[in-house]
Amino acid sequence: MTSSAAPSRKALSRIACSRLQKELAEWQRNPPAGFKHRVTDNLQRWVIEVNGAPGTLYANEMYQLQVDFPEHYPMEAPQVIFIPPAPMHPHIYSNGHICLDILYDSWSPAMTVSSICISILSMLSSATAKQRPADNDRYVKNCKSGRSPKETRWWFHDDKV
Repeated sequence: MTSSAAPSRKALSRIACSRLQKELAEWQRNPPAGFKHRVTDNLQRWVIEVNGAPGTLYANEMYQLQVDFPEHYPMEAPQVIFIPPAPMHPHIYSNGHICLDILYDSWSPAMTVSSICISILSMLSSATAKQRPADNDRYVKNCKSGRSPKETRWWFHDDKV
């Protein structure tokens, strides 16, 4: 079960398919440390296991990311959420939505699934306490079933954590 429906499921463009096939081949040759791609026949949705880094609050914990690719990837950012249960973190909501600028306003087509994963692991690794965002209950309550985090107007406050 996932916490959020995929963005509209238009078929991937030829550019998106080519790019994702290259990223998947690179991932299979050189996966980022702490991550495992669960292979399926669906190029448009990846499920990735995330293992907490040793020496962090999340050491020996495993979570799952769901990555849904839009028709025009990499020109448009993928939707990335944690499949509940999501880790307790000041930038991760209990419904799996992640407040991380590179997933939204700061997305660049030069980014890859690997670079997203490394950024998420870095975010987890830098946490000093396991807690939900202050507005978690309000945000989750206001998220309609199936609402994409890409529909949220995020206020990034990384300097406050």
